[in-house]
Amino acid sequence: MKFGISTFVNDDTIDTVSLARAIEERGFASLVIAEHTHIPASRESPYPRGGELPSFYYRTLDPFVTLAAAAAVTSSIELFTGIALLIERDPIITAKEAASIDLISGGRFVFGVGAGWNIEELRNHGTDPKTRGKLLDERIEAIKALWTTEPAEYHGKFVDFDPAYSRPKPVQKPHPPIFIGGDSDATVKRVIRHDAGWISNPLPIEHLARRVEQLREGSGGRDVPLAMFGTPADAEYWDRAKELGFHQLALLLPTKPLDESLRLLDEYAAKVDKYL
Repeated sequence: MKFGISTFVNDDTIDTVSLARAIEERGFASLVIAEHTHIPASRESPYPRGGELPSFYYRTLDPFVTLAAAAAVTSSIELFTGIALLIERDPIITAKEAASIDLISGGRFVFGVGAGWNIEELRNHGTDPKTRGKLLDERIEAIKALWTTEPAEYHGKFVDFDPAYSRPKPVQKPHPPIFIGGDSDATVKRVIRHDAGWISNPLPIEHLARRVEQLREGSGGRDVPLAMFGTPADAEYWDRAKELGFHQLALLLPTKPLDESLRLLDEYAAKVDKYL
């Protein structure tokens, strides 16, 4: 099992270059970056974890810009969107951005995507909450087409373009790994439909076990890749997740300034070394 770091990079926290270098220097396997384009002031969507929405949600850097900067100063860590809100993104531009990071990094990009939870946020992007699942499916399919064929074309209800050339192509073949986030029966079906992996929040183990069982039953024996972001620094929890088949856990690094972030990374690295 591999351990990475997931975090929200803000405009007043540890800078991206220092963060990426520190993660790689301490032997972690990945940097997992969250996305929120903005937070509507009139937000009514309840925060999934309860209580008030933490302030760091309001100040996140763009994940693709962040991972591109990280790619330039590292050589081994995976660069993981966890998760990119694809229902808020143009698929042609996103395909190019993701392939560019994969090229710059020498094939280290991992595409984590999802439909998100902030209804007001996605509505501001013109997305109808009632059809966001179908929209997500079509944008995943369109991006895969842009990555793997030339000229590429796609004709769906929500995504429609005629044959077009899109470069660069990803270094990884046939394309970078795709992980789909979410916690629903629809998510399970979507992971299976797209032959993807599942990236989860740190849910209770019993709940994770039910989802993993669904994935295995529905996949016809395929070994569905399992990853987690926001994982607590809890060795007992790691053991249980490993038993379920999770191959990568991205420990949650609180959104803090440089010195405190480096101290926490040292603590996490020591705990992981002891665990392994």
